[in-house]
Amino acid sequence: MLFNSSNFLLFLPLVFVIYHLVDQAKRNFILLIASYFFYGSWDWRFLGLILLSTVVDYYCGKALHRSQGSTRKKLLFISLFTNLSLLGVFKYFDFFIQSFRDLLALLGGNWSESPTLDIILPVGISFYTFQTLSYTIDIYRGRMRPCENPISFALFVGYFPQLVAGPIERAKRLLPQIEKARAFDWNTFRKGISLALFGLFKKVFIGDCIAAPYAEQAFLSPAAHDGGFLFFGLCMFALQIYADFSGYSDIARGVSRMFGIELMVNFRQPYLSRNITEFWRRWHISLSSWLKDYLYIPLGGNRQTAIKTYRNLMLTMIIGGLWHGAAWTFVIWGGLHGLYLACHKRFLGERKTDWEKQPANSSEWLTAIPCIVATNLLVLLAWLFFRAKSFSEATEYLSVMGTAFFTAEGFLAVILSLAFFHLVVVCIDIGSYISGDQDFMESKSIPLRGLAYSMLALLTWVAWPTAYAPFIYFQF
Repeated sequence: MLFNSSNFLLFLPLVFVIYHLVDQAKRNFILLIASYFFYGSWDWRFLGLILLSTVVDYYCGKALHRSQGSTRKKLLFISLFTNLSLLGVFKYFDFFIQSFRDLLALLGGNWSESPTLDIILPVGISFYTFQTLSYTIDIYRGRMRPCENPISFALFVGYFPQLVAGPIERAKRLLPQIEKARAFDWNTFRKGISLALFGLFKKVFIGDCIAAPYAEQAFLSPAAHDGGFLFFGLCMFALQIYADFSGYSDIARGVSRMFGIELMVNFRQPYLSRNITEFWRRWHISLSSWLKDYLYIPLGGNRQTAIKTYRNLMLTMIIGGLWHGAAWTFVIWGGLHGLYLACHKRFLGERKTDWEKQPANSSEWLTAIPCIVATNLLVLLAWLFFRAKSFSEATEYLSVMGTAFFTAEGFLAVILSLAFFHLVVVCIDIGSYISGDQDFMESKSIPLRGLAYSMLALLTWVAWPTAYAPFIYFQF
């Protein structure tokens, strides 16, 4: 892949210079060329997939708006079939073939000649597929008008800052920003630099430097370590995936601000959630809201019987797990979260906390802290299956890790691991959590901001990896 964390930074200044030198009419075209160049540098052949989705959904969207009756359903089917077929073939074909082969073997059969594709997964295909699907579905529902400008629509599908790892933007939010004139504003540009720097700091210093070595060591050979270290390794993976993914989202949002485009907030301090429902309102918000609007609610949401509501939650989260990867470990991860959500709705539904209202005093914090710890323990258990390469690896890891809870030394290691995990989380998130402002540093004095950003830049430079460490969510 041509672009990594180092030379991608060299690519951006050139794009900024050209973008801000040309007139308004050419800026979207410049961003589109940059987006295709960015994606094509990974593997130019997969540009055809983005182009196919773009062309199909552009014309389906226009035709949907003009059509009536059964024709509209046929046009929606064309869009759904095209996009989901691409996703199914490139991401899930081999998985389902292998799963069917394993089932036959379990039943005593044999299908050794089963076909497989053995192709590389196109980077970001899950993200831009969901993004363009929401466009045609919203037009079908009458919630928006189609885009008339093909350049604007192509940029919406392929916009490079969020193309490969989100956030998954809705057309009715992003397209108006793409189509309007965007004048250069130094204050917005500066805020974009600050946000991108913070995201880079989270990715490099916290994700790659602090968390990744311990997580990788723990999962490399679980049997070689004691239960306390494995629990610590699991905590470090939870930090790694949060710092890595939210760091990318911050970089994408920061870079977009420099172009005059505001992407949605994708994370709102998820590890400070007091229950699992709140966690999913704070973690990967663009995906959780997509699943809610385009899967959970169409299935019936909570408008039916309690049993059907729990079924809808389970189906939504299992599909959400499968969206992340073609493996049964992701299905289990999604199923666990579906079970958590169903249990929360069943047993604690009447005592839901207001997820937007932070604890205001010491007594509220004393009540919140045990809830935050309990929520994170459930999330950590699910992360184990997300990280493991197979179900057997996950169960081996879990069995060894479980011994830590039955010895004094191991239990102490668990407590210290949780304390360190939450200490790092608080250092990252407490300012935004208490203020409710994702850009809370912008309200501080210039000297304080300068000191803070200088420290972030210094720590990022010191921790900069010698080898390229890809973003975790590039694989999805």
